Amino acid sequence: MRNGIMFKVYGRMALFTDPLTRIGGEKASYAVPTYQALKGIVESIYWKPTILWYIDEVRVMKEIRTQSRAVKPRKYQEAGNDLSIYQYLRDVCYEVKAHFEFNPHRPDLAADRNENKHWQIARRMVERGGRRDIFLGTRECQGYVEPVAYGREKGFYDDAGNMPLGVMFHGFNYPDETGRDTLEVRLWQAVMDHGILHFPRPEACQLVRTVRSGIVPKAFRAEDVKAVEEEVRELTEERMGGAQG
Repeated sequence: MRNGIMFKVYGRMALFTDPLTRIGGEKASYAVPTYQALKGIVESIYWKPTILWYIDEVRVMKEIRTQSRAVKPRKYQEAGNDLSIYQYLRDVCYEVKAHFEFNPHRPDLAADRNENKHWQIARRMVERGGRRDIFLGTRECQGYVEPVAYGREKGFYDDAGNMPLGVMFHGFNYPDETGRDTLEVRLWQAVMDHGILHFPRPEACQLVRTVRSGIVPKAFRAEDVKAVEEEVRELTEERMGGAQG
């Protein structure tokens, strides 16, 4: 697929929490990564507002294990720290398959709709481990990205059959991705099929609730967008000027 990437992401710990538990208290991780967490990882590899990333599926490669750690989060109502117990996933590894599509709600960025350019950059960024730091749910859970031959390596749950995981957080609907002036939250009935989570597309999720209304997406002016050829020309001139100096 010319607009798709496949990669492996792994780390010592992960914390994929329901956003409702992020306001404080003791947190516990889902057994598997959420769609939104994986989308955040892909956007850390490569992202521009011209494109929208979609997570097609993820393979759970290692046994699901947890560990508890004591943390000291800051108190909200007074100075000082509190003591909480967080439950993390331990020693995780996932194979991810994703693809991008052009954002139809950003006509101001139509000049940047070059599929081959974005695909080539995304593929190179996977090889380099991403443009930004990779986090497995939260900042204290550092992750690492590598290219992978998807499906070649045997996973722990390949022969486990279907495993219903109940209602899970799927992701957020942001205004610049939907064209609506609302922030919405999506839920779905998660099922792991032989170690694989096949995610529905965001618009296919039926459990959707509005979180906030009246949000206006940022608009990009024409002078904020440059063609690839213009960027290359300016970079070449800058390098040539530096060499002559």
